[in-house]
Amino acid sequence: KFILYFHNDPLSMSGSKSTSERISILNKVDKIIFISEWVKERFFKDLDTDLKHKTQVIYHSVDRRKKISKNNIITYVGKLNHSKGYDLFKEAILKILDRYPNWKALSIGDESRRSIYINHKNHKELGYLNHKKTLGILDKTSIAVVPSKWDEPFGRVSLEATSCGCATITSGTGGLSETSNESINIRNLDAKKLYNSIKMLIEKPKETSKIQNLSRK
Repeated sequence: KFILYFHNDPLSMSGSKSTSERISILNKVDKIIFISEWVKERFFKDLDTDLKHKTQVIYHSVDRRKKISKNNIITYVGKLNHSKGYDLFKEAILKILDRYPNWKALSIGDESRRSIYINHKNHKELGYLNHKKTLGILDKTSIAVVPSKWDEPFGRVSLEATSCGCATITSGTGGLSETSNESINIRNLDAKKLYNSIKMLIEKPKETSKIQNLSRK
């Protein structure tokens, strides 16, 4: 028996771009697993939905995290490039840190072809960190930002941030909105919308605390 697992957009992958290729896959395998409903819908674009009986969505999973006291920290995790929305984060976070000097921002990740740099006394770039260290920082983070411009097949960073009890803001592209019912998903995200969302969470601590607790649950 053959089970095929799609982690990425089928319409961007060699061997599943055309309808004939995807029909052939359905005929040859016993089961197709998708990482999100978004990826599944992409696979069935222009196909008969009756063929969905051989498919299933299985999300990534995370371990439960212990509740740790939150600090005034806003964290970005991911590649430091335009497709991940790091330029939007830069524009928004510089204004936030100027307006709220008792808050700090962290960037976790790297990029071989860097063109975006954040220079602010309350911002620190940590570079690439292993999984354990990243989760440890998210445990203490109040607000996490996942501003991807490209269609994320799922969005593990968003899932892990919410499981760590972060109030998480995402762009809502691809499968990001499926990572949590409690994250703030903003369609057509830009720097202004991101700034306003962070500002709202900072100025409404009770609402932010509620989102954090629901996210962890």
